[in-house]
Amino acid sequence: MVNIPKIFKESEFDASTMLLPLLPLRDIVVFPHMVAPLFVGRNKSVNALSDAMNKDKSVLLATQKKAGIDNPTEEDISQVGTIGKVLQLLRLPDGTVKALVEGKSRARIVRFVQEKEFFQVEVVSMQEPQVSDAEAEALTRSVIEAFDEYAKVNKSISKELVSNVSSISNPSQLADTMAAHFSFKIEDKQKLLEALDLSERLALLLNLVKMEIEVFQMDQRIKNRVKEQMEQTQKNYYLNEQMRAIKKEMGADDDGADEIRELEEKVKNKKMSKEATEKVEAELKKLKMMTPMSAEATVVRNYIDWIISLPWYEKCDVRDDLDEAEKILEEDHYGLEKPKERILEYLAVQALVKKIRGPILCFVGPPGVGKTSLAKSIARATGRKYVRLSLGGVRDEAEIRGHRRTYIGALPGKIIQSLKKIGVNNPVFCLDEVDKMSMDFRGDPSAALLEVLDPEQNFSFNDHYLDMDYDLSDILFITTANTLPDIPLPLQDRMETIRLPGYTEYEKYHIAKGFLIPKQIKFNGLEGKDVSFSKNAVLAIIRRYTREAGVRNLEREIASICRKLAKEAVKKKEKTEFKVSEKSIGKYLGPYRFRQEQVEEKDTVGMVTGLAWTQVGGELLFIETLIMPGKGKLTVTGKLGDVMQESAQAAVSYVRSRAQHLMIDEKFHRKYDIHIHIPEGAIPKDGPSAGISMCTSLVSALSKLPVHRDIAMTGEITLRGRVLPIGGLKEKIIAAHRGGIKKVLIPKENEKDLRDVPKSISKQLEIISVEHMDEVLSHAMIVAEGGSLFKKSDIPLEVSAEETREPRSIN
Repeated sequence: MVNIPKIFKESEFDASTMLLPLLPLRDIVVFPHMVAPLFVGRNKSVNALSDAMNKDKSVLLATQKKAGIDNPTEEDISQVGTIGKVLQLLRLPDGTVKALVEGKSRARIVRFVQEKEFFQVEVVSMQEPQVSDAEAEALTRSVIEAFDEYAKVNKSISKELVSNVSSISNPSQLADTMAAHFSFKIEDKQKLLEALDLSERLALLLNLVKMEIEVFQMDQRIKNRVKEQMEQTQKNYYLNEQMRAIKKEMGADDDGADEIRELEEKVKNKKMSKEATEKVEAELKKLKMMTPMSAEATVVRNYIDWIISLPWYEKCDVRDDLDEAEKILEEDHYGLEKPKERILEYLAVQALVKKIRGPILCFVGPPGVGKTSLAKSIARATGRKYVRLSLGGVRDEAEIRGHRRTYIGALPGKIIQSLKKIGVNNPVFCLDEVDKMSMDFRGDPSAALLEVLDPEQNFSFNDHYLDMDYDLSDILFITTANTLPDIPLPLQDRMETIRLPGYTEYEKYHIAKGFLIPKQIKFNGLEGKDVSFSKNAVLAIIRRYTREAGVRNLEREIASICRKLAKEAVKKKEKTEFKVSEKSIGKYLGPYRFRQEQVEEKDTVGMVTGLAWTQVGGELLFIETLIMPGKGKLTVTGKLGDVMQESAQAAVSYVRSRAQHLMIDEKFHRKYDIHIHIPEGAIPKDGPSAGISMCTSLVSALSKLPVHRDIAMTGEITLRGRVLPIGGLKEKIIAAHRGGIKKVLIPKENEKDLRDVPKSISKQLEIISVEHMDEVLSHAMIVAEGGSLFKKSDIPLEVSAEETREPRSIN
């Protein structure tokens, strides 16, 4: 007994099996009683046909599930196919074979017999179950009627084919013949082939034929609709031409003439450059010769509209009152002294010279420090209109310079579009996120900006759409960026860079008290309530719930508290006073999100407090050093960058060279392994400013002398022990004050930067400038009474008599 799959009943199969070569088909299903030509090109298929011709010409025709597979496997071939007979075989010159096959009967694959040259399959013939004559007759009539209906709507079906189909008396043969003549989907044809039950097959065929009729009728309706629309358009054009001819004979003007007269009037009243006037007059002449309904006339009209709508000479009055401008700048922003000073300088020169080319300023700083809002304040302070263009993600040069008029739907670039919208040619123009532009095959927008932002060239800016010079020199361009290296160097060269380094803790406090809290109280409907934030509460939000250079997150946290206060006010209507203290912050904002660095509780050997600068302000940097018996291996950990690791090596080299002077074992580099670690190892750290801190930590660990816990230091070290200047001094000193530090050691060359430190902070700290590492050690190390850190017979290396004087305290 043959093992037949359970999908079909055993009665549906002829028990005898046959071994036949397999011919996989693509995009075709061969039915019984169907003769089909096949073009065969795959080697296995050609070999299968050759094998069939050498035997009884029988072959199994089975359709692939996916036509795109060139080397199908057993899973890729449908299990039900048609046993066919090869009637004719013709080999073509290109190596392919044309075969004429005739389908005989349905068969199911029992198993695959893998041959090297081709597939052979063991198949079993499938016998159709018997159905009642009445049911078969009814379904047969319905199918023939549906076919007749399809032939009426589809004129490509010949009368002979309809007659031949109608004359078939065998319902099974009728279903297979009709299925072969329709362009059903391959999946639907395969379902018809697999449907052994005649009633089921005829019902499925009837549904498919009716669906085909509906699709064909819908297609015809769409074609007729399109044809009618085209005929209507041609009719309208013909009638319009006739009307024009009649009006011309009568001496009457057409509608287009009114529009042209209106344009001529606008051109006459519009003050434009000589080049623009000549260009518009030439385009108007062309427009008069064109048919108003033509596409070219629309393009010319749009071009003229763009030219006459631009502000060629329209300006807004620039405020010359420096006191008023300074007052507005101070109202809108706390701090930011350098940008404010630069704007006041510009206004002063404007008042004296009357005609000055607009400066091109670039505000560079981290997110949230007020770059874009400062541009708005500058517009308000100078009395100019304000327009902003975001360049983030722009990658097409045409966004800046526009498209040429030869393109369909062409428009000017965003610069010209913005000027048309604002209506004056001397606004404050903010180009936001200039460092976020990118480039691709469509061009480089940063290269297009070179002309826009060059004071020597932008008086004759040429937009591709306008194709004429436009003066941008009166515009006050302000660009903003987060990082300077992302801006191409030629573009940087054209701008005056002003850095906004981020707000200090004290500046954030004043911004919160003077601006953010009143704003959020008003925004959240608490104006009639007595809402107050204590100083410690605001500082707690800044220190424990935000870590940023700007104030965006600070405003979000204040807004969150105000929303909760609004909720309380609605629930407890009698309550009118709300006080937010440091203790109540946790109730509104939850547990602290950030840890605040504080000085150690006791003086420790090998532990030094350094100072670091980040984009969100200064931080305390704790440096730990351990000495272990070993062979002189130096290990530096804490996710340190290359520069910081080199500073550690320089510190070790300096200590080795000064070991005798520092009364340290001169062979420590052979006897001990040294491990320098900076905690918070997940945070990347780099830069040379921790050089003196690492050197002090190393000397402390080797000499077993503790370091003052309330001293912080910053500075780069050289191999000779000199202390070099560093950056970010203002932020570092503020961080030291915040962390409870009492004394700060800074490089002598950084004394000039102390003027940027708020006096309220510098008065509370003892700030000492140092030039050599020996001075750092003398201040930092704790030496027992009567003891000495240095060997008395030595003098500091590379230190002159002037350098050995007592370090000065700077307050």
